[in-house]
Amino acid sequence: MIDPHSLFLLLSALVAVVALVVLIAVFRLNPFITLLLASLGLALAVHMPAVDIVHSFEVGVGNTLGHIAVVVALGTMLGKMMAESGGSDQIAFTLIRLFGEKRVHWAMMVIALIVGLPAFFEVGFVLLIPIAYTVARRTGRSLVFVALPMVAGISVDHALVPPHPAAMLAATAYHADIGRTIFFALAIGIPAAIIAGPLWTMIIAPRIRLSHENPMAAQFAERDPGRRLPSFSLTLFTILAPVLLMLVGSGADAFTAPGSGVNQALHFIGNDDIALLIGVLVSFFTLGRVGGFTRETILRFTNECLAPTATITLLVGAGGGFGRILQDSGVSHAIVGVALGSHVPLLLLAWLLAALLRIATGSSTVAMTTAAGIVAPIAAHAAGVRPELLAVATGAGSVIFSHVNDGGFWLVKEYFDMSVVDTIKTWSVCETLISVTALLLAMGISLI
Repeated sequence: MIDPHSLFLLLSALVAVVALVVLIAVFRLNPFITLLLASLGLALAVHMPAVDIVHSFEVGVGNTLGHIAVVVALGTMLGKMMAESGGSDQIAFTLIRLFGEKRVHWAMMVIALIVGLPAFFEVGFVLLIPIAYTVARRTGRSLVFVALPMVAGISVDHALVPPHPAAMLAATAYHADIGRTIFFALAIGIPAAIIAGPLWTMIIAPRIRLSHENPMAAQFAERDPGRRLPSFSLTLFTILAPVLLMLVGSGADAFTAPGSGVNQALHFIGNDDIALLIGVLVSFFTLGRVGGFTRETILRFTNECLAPTATITLLVGAGGGFGRILQDSGVSHAIVGVALGSHVPLLLLAWLLAALLRIATGSSTVAMTTAAGIVAPIAAHAAGVRPELLAVATGAGSVIFSHVNDGGFWLVKEYFDMSVVDTIKTWSVCETLISVTALLLAMGISLI
């Protein structure tokens, strides 16, 4: 039985989320202002101390933008260099040639599963979205058809597959074997990516009408169609350089002594921000100077591509602020209490806790690590459940139904240039399909 206060908190959060969608989608209010007003309204409704409300929102914005702003800025610069040099076109031509125009959505899922392994969702997204723009333009396909399988692949990696940081933390909390966790994550994640990516795309893409003028896509349009394209190998090296550095950083403890100078150096260059910075600097040479661009031209590219990202970063930050209000107001604690009182099987409990925390906070990483921390002590005294499957189930719950308090929701919405409603129909449903499919597969495997 839910106590009255917890029920009030949950209903208040539900009303706030519904109000957000209605105000943005129906009344066309500015999303940033609406997120700010909804956060303040929810905080006042649940009687948060007035002196804490603004601070809580600012902390949420700051924590989110501390990572996202750097990633978006550097990723946009790298994408601009790929577009101006023709590197995006070279990769697009190669993918189209290998898979065929009718199967480019499968190609984008495959490359996303590879690139997304060591990277947070936002990093993989900004690395690959210029390629998606180019593939969509060259094939005449909808951006939804091309890019939704891409984000499905990145999301599966983010939630399920070590060495991704959040998945690794969950596996460690459950004392799961990392090798077996990777095996189960791939065995479950690849079918989930197929269902939520290429298969769902074929259903929903024809039903979504996008604007012909996408401001972000215009930033990555090739300016000089007559320019000689860089080689496929050089372009692939440039885009994979940050990915390889992140892989080295995530595996540094396996082949160097933890805490040693070399170990710390590898962790440093494997940090998302540093790896992307190195990738951008590499692109200035491999795609810039080698391609015949002057320093002044490269400077102009990096300056002019940042302006359109301002709206995106503000919206992502505001979503983080709303998520923080949900946490500090007690909604997250109410959700944990409801889940723990449900007396469901352990595998389902791990998924349910992560799912509810994801919906409340908007962060899959927070949902995964918090749920694993709660369930791990219970799992230590329970028999019959593989810890590897618990890690996968927790990750599956952590990606369910991304909505307006999730930075990823606004990234997809703005880069795809979709309405809130269409973003829910495509991206939110895609995430839910990944979550539910992975849970069902994990439960099925647990019975074998």
